Amino acid sequence: MSGVMAMPVAAVRAAPVQAAPVARGSAAPAPTLKTSSSVAVMGLAATAVTAAAARRSGRARNGLAQGLHGKQQVKRSLSSAKVVVCAGVNFPEGRKLRVAVVGGGPAGASAADQLAKDGVETFLIERKMDNCKPCGGAIPLCMIDEFDLPKDIVDRQVRKMTMISPTNKEVQIGQTLKDDEFIGMVRREVLDDFLRQRAKTNGATLINGLFLGMTLPEKKGDSYVLTYNDYAGEEGNARKGEKKTLEVDVVIGADGANSRVAKDIEAGDYEYAIAFQERMTIPDNKMEYYKDRAEMYVGEDVSPDFYAWVFPKCDHVAVGTGTVVDKKGIQRYQQGIRDRAAPRIEGGKIIRVEAHPIPEHPRPWRVKDRAILVGDAAGYVTKCSGEGIYFAAKSGRMCAETIVKNSMQGVRMIDEADLMEHLREWDSMVQPT
Repeated sequence: MSGVMAMPVAAVRAAPVQAAPVARGSAAPAPTLKTSSSVAVMGLAATAVTAAAARRSGRARNGLAQGLHGKQQVKRSLSSAKVVVCAGVNFPEGRKLRVAVVGGGPAGASAADQLAKDGVETFLIERKMDNCKPCGGAIPLCMIDEFDLPKDIVDRQVRKMTMISPTNKEVQIGQTLKDDEFIGMVRREVLDDFLRQRAKTNGATLINGLFLGMTLPEKKGDSYVLTYNDYAGEEGNARKGEKKTLEVDVVIGADGANSRVAKDIEAGDYEYAIAFQERMTIPDNKMEYYKDRAEMYVGEDVSPDFYAWVFPKCDHVAVGTGTVVDKKGIQRYQQGIRDRAAPRIEGGKIIRVEAHPIPEHPRPWRVKDRAILVGDAAGYVTKCSGEGIYFAAKSGRMCAETIVKNSMQGVRMIDEADLMEHLREWDSMVQPT
C-alpha cells in the first residue's frame, strides 16, 4: 500500500559520512569527506565512469565502421529473431529491444508507457486489470502536471488537514496553502487503469496474466524466459488461465512489495509495515465535512509507531492504520481508529476491506544483470508518511528513459551497467527524501 499520505519534505543537510561498501545492484553513495581516502575513491569512480564512456564510444564507433564498410545485415522477422546479442551490439534489422514489465501499477504502467512511446517492444503483465489496490490514494500536486493526468482523475482536492493527538486535541494544517494548491485523492483502480490504457495506446502489449516466475539467462546475451498464466478474457477469482512463456531481453519488476521478480533475482528482503484500511460510505451530512479535508490520528490506541487516517474518496471515506512493530495487532489498531473517528463516521457502512505491506526502505539489491526493480518492489516509499504513488511512477518513468537512451531507442542491447546508471541518478535525486 503506497501513497498513504503525501507530505512536504524539507531539505536536510546530511552529516559527513564515510563511503560504505557497495553491494551488488546498489548504486554507490557519494562520499562527502574531503580526505585523502575519499579523494582516492572519487578518483577511482571517475576512472571507472571514464572507462565505461570510452567502451560505449568504442562500441558506437565500431558499429558505425561496420555500416560504412557496407556489412550487410540479415533481415529477420520478429518471430524468427531468436538471436544472442551482447551488450552494445545492434539488433538485426526489424528486431527491437524486448522489455517485460511485471506489474501494472503506477511504476509499471509509467515505465511501459515511456518505453512503448519511444520505440521499445514492450509487454506489460498485470494479473488483475480491475485491481483495486489497498492504498490511501494521496498524490502530490506536482504529479498531475508531470504525468499529464486528467483533472477529473482526482476525486477530492484536500486543502485542510486535521492532526489529532492521543488526547484528541486537534491541530489544523493547510491554512497557508495558496488557492491552487491541494493534495489530490485518487482511487487506485481509476488511476492505474488510466496509466495502463495510455501505455497500450502508445504501443505496449497488455497481458492480463499472473506472473509465475522466470528463467535467468545462462550466458551473456541470452533471453529471460518468463512464465505466466494468461487469463485473457477470464474474470473472477476462479480464473485458471493458460500457462504461457515470453522471451525478453530486459525485465522490470514493478510487482509491489511481495515482488516475485525480486525473489527470482535474489534482491533480498526489507522491513515493511502492514497497512489495513476499510472503505465505507457515510451519511451525506458527514461526507460534507470530508469534502476537502483529511484526518490523521496518532496514539498508542491507533498505532504504536505510525498513524491512522480518514481520507475522502469520491463518494466514501477510507479509514485505516498501519504498523511495523506490531503487525499481529493490526486489527486492534483498526478498531482503535474506528472508535476515535466514531463521531464523524457514525452510520457508516463498510464496502471494502483492504490490507497490504508498505516497504520501509529500499531492498539490498535492485539490479541484477538485465533485471531491475522499481516502485514498491524496489522499496521506494517515504518512510515517515508511507507515500509511494508518485515515487513509483517517477522511478518507472526514469528507469524507462535510461533504457531508451542507452539502447538508442531499442536498437541496441543493454547490460547491467546501463541499468546501474539509472540507480545512480535515482539515488542522487531521492536519497535525502
